[in-house]
Amino acid sequence: MVVIFLVFFLEFFLGFRLEKAAIHTGAARSSQPRHREIIMAQGPLGATDSTVDAAEIERFSKLAATWWDPRGPMAPLHKFNPVRLGYVRDQAVLHFRRDAKRLDSLKGLRILDIGCGAGLLSEPLARIGAEVVGADPAAANIEAAKLHAAEVGVAVDYRATTAEALADAGERFDIVLAMEVVEHVTDVNLFVRRCAEMVKPGGLMIAATLNRTLKAFALAIVGAEYVLRWLPRGTHQWDKFVRPDELEAALTAGGLSRIGESGVIYNPLADQWRLSSDMDVNYMLTAERPA
Repeated sequence: MVVIFLVFFLEFFLGFRLEKAAIHTGAARSSQPRHREIIMAQGPLGATDSTVDAAEIERFSKLAATWWDPRGPMAPLHKFNPVRLGYVRDQAVLHFRRDAKRLDSLKGLRILDIGCGAGLLSEPLARIGAEVVGADPAAANIEAAKLHAAEVGVAVDYRATTAEALADAGERFDIVLAMEVVEHVTDVNLFVRRCAEMVKPGGLMIAATLNRTLKAFALAIVGAEYVLRWLPRGTHQWDKFVRPDELEAALTAGGLSRIGESGVIYNPLADQWRLSSDMDVNYMLTAERPA
């Protein structure tokens, strides 16, 4: 009951719309352009235009062994996973005119899950037929992903690499996913542009991130990291959150057109996340490249 009360308090008393307000959190901020699944890390990252944030990689690499523990540090992501998986599946089925009732509804679609972490989203997408490439700059995350996939018998092509390296190699996909990643890179516009390069004509890019509002600061940082302690402190930096108009502008600059959007909110009574028209905190955008 205490948890539920705190969530409602943060939602209804701190959760008003203050998009135009400025805020200073007291923490040191990077002067680099804004940058989230959780990531990108060093590695075969010699490219001078890399958007990888080494500090972010180090932080998430330390959590590699706990990614698949539903009660561990990644517990919130486990609870968040069903709603984002459903959104991706539904967008893909609609766009590519697939039968949503089929267990292999994404069969034949090549999907890139950039910043895949240990594969929490990559695996279920592969289970419903997709040919998935899971990429993450943190080698520790990729090793954890490969180990889990082998244990459960799911085929995913995991690679310790970056979006830039994949784009430079000429990789192309029906769907490119950047889920909970853009708020963790050093240059959102460059990152999105390089991801967009890999979307085939007629393909999709889907991104999920956090809106830069005071409501998001109150819920995603103060509430989730300091009050409820759902996430380790320092997981997010408010000034790296990305507004929907900024993300859409980056997608447009990459030659894509927004065709869908949805907010995601938490229902404390049901202890689950669901889609919503409220995009003040968590949200997802879908964009397509003209055929």
